[in-house]
Amino acid sequence: MAELSSDGRLADIREDYLALTRRKRLYSGILLSLFVALMASGFMIADARNAGGFWDGIANVFVFPKIVFAEAWEKRAELPAHVVEYFPALLETINIAAVSTLIGTLIAVVLSMLSTRGLARWPRLIPLFRRLMDVMRAVPEIVIALILIFVLGGGPVPAMIAIAFHTSGALGKLFSEVNENASLKPVEGLASVGASWSQRMALGVVPQVSPNYLSYALLRFEINIRASAILGFVGAGGIGYELKNAMTWGAGKYDDSAAIFLMLFLTIVAVDQVSSVVRNRLAHGRASEMLA
Repeated sequence: MAELSSDGRLADIREDYLALTRRKRLYSGILLSLFVALMASGFMIADARNAGGFWDGIANVFVFPKIVFAEAWEKRAELPAHVVEYFPALLETINIAAVSTLIGTLIAVVLSMLSTRGLARWPRLIPLFRRLMDVMRAVPEIVIALILIFVLGGGPVPAMIAIAFHTSGALGKLFSEVNENASLKPVEGLASVGASWSQRMALGVVPQVSPNYLSYALLRFEINIRASAILGFVGAGGIGYELKNAMTWGAGKYDDSAAIFLMLFLTIVAVDQVSSVVRNRLAHGRASEMLA
């Protein structure tokens, strides 16, 4: 009897498992169908808004790059001169990204401390600070930059403020998640000897989480280089502004465009490689090198 009862339970478990598997497959199929339908309808709407020119123009997608490459190759001897000419603009782009990342990181540290349970200076205001970070990272940099350019005029300052604003919200969210894994024992020990809130955060929390802070900040620095180059197209200065001018000029300046593209690409790759090495050292220390 016991053996029959055990077999019955196994059969019930197997049937429940199969039913659960069928249900998951059904839900997955429904979600996949919905995703395909949304993608197809979105593409059709976008094509209609684009005067239905997608299918007519898809055959010419490589024509413009071909023209640019042909002119750049014809004037390849002028590439070193172009690099020298646009190098200050590239430095300006890197400076915009660096300053905005630094300012955004400092603001994000404070916001993350104020929005972490167990660490917040004003626990009742935690939802307020979290919603503030949601707003800061929800608004695209280009929207903020366009508003600031209208108010302040063109240049690198609007781009720096816009990127720093967005960086504060994005890093603040990541930092707050890191803070939740920090040990509260050092904080409680400092509180027992009368340390202020800022002292508890600076001495009890920051030393624990600083490697993760730096890792996320370096990753954000890579993103901000690309963002600062894009904002140059709306008049925020840097290499993006020079690229826009070269492309607007058209034929005769395509070699300049190609040189700027190459400089920007190599810069992003170099920063990505260097920051990856630094982040790996911060996360794993020298042990990873010894294992390698």
